Amino acid sequence: MQDFIQRVVRQALHERRLVGVEVMVTHHGQTIFHQAAGYADRETQRLMTLNTRFRLASVSKPIVTTAAMVLVQQGKLHLDDVVTRYLPEFTPSLPDGGQATITLRQLMSHSAGLGYRFLEEDANGPYARAGVSDGMDASGVTLKENVRRIATVPLLYAPGTAWCYSLAIDVLGAVIEQVQGQPLDAAVKTLVTGPLAMHNTGFAVSPGQVVATAYVNDQPEPHLLQEGEFVAPFENTVGICYSPSRVYNSEAYPSGGAGMVGTVSDVMRLLETLRSGGGSLLSPEWVAEMGRDQITPHALADAPGTGFGLGFSVLRDPQLAASPESPGTWRWGGAYGHAWFVDRERELSVVAFSNTLYEGMSGQFVNDLRDAVYHGLREAL
Repeated sequence: MQDFIQRVVRQALHERRLVGVEVMVTHHGQTIFHQAAGYADRETQRLMTLNTRFRLASVSKPIVTTAAMVLVQQGKLHLDDVVTRYLPEFTPSLPDGGQATITLRQLMSHSAGLGYRFLEEDANGPYARAGVSDGMDASGVTLKENVRRIATVPLLYAPGTAWCYSLAIDVLGAVIEQVQGQPLDAAVKTLVTGPLAMHNTGFAVSPGQVVATAYVNDQPEPHLLQEGEFVAPFENTVGICYSPSRVYNSEAYPSGGAGMVGTVSDVMRLLETLRSGGGSLLSPEWVAEMGRDQITPHALADAPGTGFGLGFSVLRDPQLAASPESPGTWRWGGAYGHAWFVDRERELSVVAFSNTLYEGMSGQFVNDLRDAVYHGLREAL
């Protein structure tokens, strides 16, 4: 397997699709591959090394969702509770102006009717007009104020009737704060990262701590991501407004959906804990609930054969998805250039963090790496 993965990594670096990347693979609970390649910072020639810190973007979501699930296990939250039980003022209206009822389950599965500012067609969309932050910009807004602003925008659809990627996990973060009685960063440390010894994962770093420099795919090579730069991950969208410096701002609101920083090893520790049944963190029944497709009969618009669980996507139909992964495989990524998946049937977990958007999240590299891993497994039989 090592040769197959290294070939894919070398090709992506040689073709200047990636600047740097760290890949880790575990199989049957054992690490069988863990290497870094390329540059963490191209301009200073600082090499990518194991345990480099990365801005996690949406890799934050499974961490924060797991924190909520720990509270569910403790009986402090219930998946089908209405959000207003914890956030009485979070009352976005239905598209027709009627009153909506949103549950925690719908927040965690992105079926609540919420959206994202970066998915709006232009800079004058409803979330933009409301001053909503996606959690990756330099907005000085607090979590409480951002959630208030989100609630002023009518829902895109009635909760439970469709699926749309959204700010729901930021709202979930506010629920966690309310129930746990701690700021979200402290709550996540208490509930997840502390118990799992994910010591390099949090919502901010001190000025002296180094984080992988972020780049944007371009020709002839990726360019340095600029403060305040908008980069669209999908066509016909205004794109994400990035603030690479946000990770150093301890005053920036803790975005449950996009605001964390961490390492490949730390995230692998969480994924492996969940894959193996939850360890001391969660019972197997709650892990199974996270991995259960929550949105049937609805589907992800750009991912055939894929549903969504609590915190990540769930593979329904490998043939439709043109994937070698097993049915039920969990997967997601992060806008700064990350992808991960867990194939519980094969007892396989893969985490790949890069510093290059969007190749490392949704480019050729992601499928090439997946295919290399499964090729390696077949060859080992």
